[in-house]
Amino acid sequence: MPDPLDHDISDIVLIVDDVPENLSLLHDALDEAGYTVLVATRGEAALQRARQSLPDVILLDAMMPGMDGFEVARRLKADFATHHIPIIFMTGLTETEHVVAAFTAGAADYVTKPIRPVEVLARIAAHMRNARQMRQARTALDAFGQATVAVHAANGKRVWQTALARKLLDDYFACGEKDTPPRLLEWIAQAIASQREGREPAALLIADGNRRLLASFHDQTGDEEWLVVLREENDASAIESLIAAFRLTQREAEVLYWVTLGKTNKDIGDILGSSPRTVNKHLEHIFEKLGVETRTAAANLATGKMRGV
Repeated sequence: MPDPLDHDISDIVLIVDDVPENLSLLHDALDEAGYTVLVATRGEAALQRARQSLPDVILLDAMMPGMDGFEVARRLKADFATHHIPIIFMTGLTETEHVVAAFTAGAADYVTKPIRPVEVLARIAAHMRNARQMRQARTALDAFGQATVAVHAANGKRVWQTALARKLLDDYFACGEKDTPPRLLEWIAQAIASQREGREPAALLIADGNRRLLASFHDQTGDEEWLVVLREENDASAIESLIAAFRLTQREAEVLYWVTLGKTNKDIGDILGSSPRTVNKHLEHIFEKLGVETRTAAANLATGKMRGV
C-alpha cells in the first residue's frame, strides 16, 4: 500500500458515489492513508463541493441517478475553477464505448468495480504528484511575474493562467476570465499550423498607444492545450533592452527599434529629428555591431532579443 506520508496532509479527495458500501470502503481506505476525504452522493452536490473545496483529486462514479458521472465531469472541466482537478472514474462499464466516453468527458484515469482500495490509492498518489508539480510550476511563474496562459485549442477556453496574464488580457482585450480574445485565438491557430508545417511561429504584436503586448507561442502542454507567453513593453523599455544586448548608443538603439517596427529611414528621421542620411549612417554602425548585413537580419535579431528569445 502507498506510504500514507507520501503526500501533503492537506491533500483532499472528493468521492462521488451513490452506493453507501462503496463510499464506506473508499472513505476508510483514504482516511487511513492520511487524506482529507469529502463525500457527495449526487452530481449536483459533487459540483458544489468541488467548487467550494477545490479537491486535489475526484473519484467519480460513472452511473448515478439524475446527473451521471459523465455530465458531472463535463461540467467540472467546463468550469475554470475546477478544470485542473484530475478525475478518476469508477465504473463497472468496461465496454470500449464507456471507457472512451469517460476520457472524452475529461477523465484522467479510471478504475473498474469491484473497487480495490490498494489500486485506487496507487492511482490517486500518481495523479496527486502530477497535479502538485503543475501547481508548483504555476506558483513559480506567478512568483516571478511571468504572464503565461494555457489555451485549449479546440474550444478556445483558457485552461489556466498566471495573475499577470489575466491582467494583461483584461487590459488589452477586456475579455471574460475564461474566454480567449478572438484575435489571440486566431493567432494561436496560425501558430499551431506553422509549427506543424515545420515553420517557426510568428509572434503577435498588439499595439495600444505607446505600449505593446507581445505574445510568443511555446508548445503543447497536453490534450490540445497550448502555452502562450505574454510580454508588455513600451518604447523606452525596448530601447533599453537593445542598448544592453548589443552595446549600442542611445541613438543607434532608437534607430534599430524603429526598424523593428517597419519604419523607413525617412520615417525614422522624422521621428528622431534627423536626416535619412544620418539614419543610414547609424544603420551601418548597427549592422557592424550586430554582425549582420541586411535590415531584415538586424530587425529579426533585435526582435528576438526584445522578446527574450
